[in-house]
Amino acid sequence: MTQPEFSFLNSLPVASLDSEIYLKAMPVLLSAIQALSLARDMSQVQRVVSSAARKITGCDGVTFVLRDQEKCYYADEDAIAPLWKGKRFPLEQCISGWVMQNKKSAVIEDIYKDSRIPFEAYRPTFVKSLAMVPIRQGNPIGAIGNYWARPHKATDLEVQLLQALADSTSIALENIELYHTLDARVKARTAELEKAYQRIKHLSMSDELTGLHNRRGFYLLGEQFLKERQRDQVSLTLIILDLDGLKTVNDAHGHAAGDEYIQTAAALLRSVLRESDLAARMGGDEFAVLVKGNFGEQLKKRITDTLKRYSLDHQYEYPLSASIGYSEIDNLSAINLFELIKKADCEMYRDKHTAKDLK
Repeated sequence: MTQPEFSFLNSLPVASLDSEIYLKAMPVLLSAIQALSLARDMSQVQRVVSSAARKITGCDGVTFVLRDQEKCYYADEDAIAPLWKGKRFPLEQCISGWVMQNKKSAVIEDIYKDSRIPFEAYRPTFVKSLAMVPIRQGNPIGAIGNYWARPHKATDLEVQLLQALADSTSIALENIELYHTLDARVKARTAELEKAYQRIKHLSMSDELTGLHNRRGFYLLGEQFLKERQRDQVSLTLIILDLDGLKTVNDAHGHAAGDEYIQTAAALLRSVLRESDLAARMGGDEFAVLVKGNFGEQLKKRITDTLKRYSLDHQYEYPLSASIGYSEIDNLSAINLFELIKKADCEMYRDKHTAKDLK
């Protein structure tokens, strides 16, 4: 990074380089420049600048002023008594505005003898003398004001030291703006990647045809579902459902009709479940459901009735029906997901054979 903040050294008289002010101020200025290069927010910059400016000139107060369109915003201050922190004044009505508009410093030994000073604003304060330098001389974005409670005419060296501090402040503010821009881009990109990851994760666990979870999603989420029920010691029910008429529909009308048959069954299944229940299409015409509580027989009846009622209402040529098996468990520590599925699967096949026997 270039360091224009040191360019003022070339213009200083040789005699002044040995002055007491110079010897005391330079370590403060160099320390401030280093701190400003590491600053990542406005409050850090304001603290560094206010503290350094007071030490460099021995003044009684410092204000950190930012240009806010056509106003001067007194963003921060470090002074022996309150000044104007938090207030805004039109550029034409304050000396900081004059400094920004004219792109040069102002040194005023007696504020009551200078027409640029709004006396009413200064009257309640301790200020007798001041020195004000612009932040960024080419196109000022603010100003740094030094104030004395006694008559004092700031020397050329004091003004040059303050201007060097102001130049470093300008670079620090630009760095902060760049840092925040990059940080915002990183956060936005991270959010996009996280969204993409969640989308991929959702797709990897979802059944494209029905929108329910797929087999992989059911096993992953099912294990979590089971652990939560074990932790809370809540009973649960696992249901296995196999559509009865899919092969007939596929043979008679093709696989597009078969897909519609599956989608309709999935939508009806979702309609009888709670949001907290876990439902999945395990493949083909087989579905699985995990619910909290012992509701096997109730859910079996509700699903059967819902499929039947929908088929009657829509006068289906091939009525929607399913073979359903379930397993209920209270002692959750004594069983795992695979055992639950195996038990429910056996019940489902028993139900399927029973239906065939009745025919």
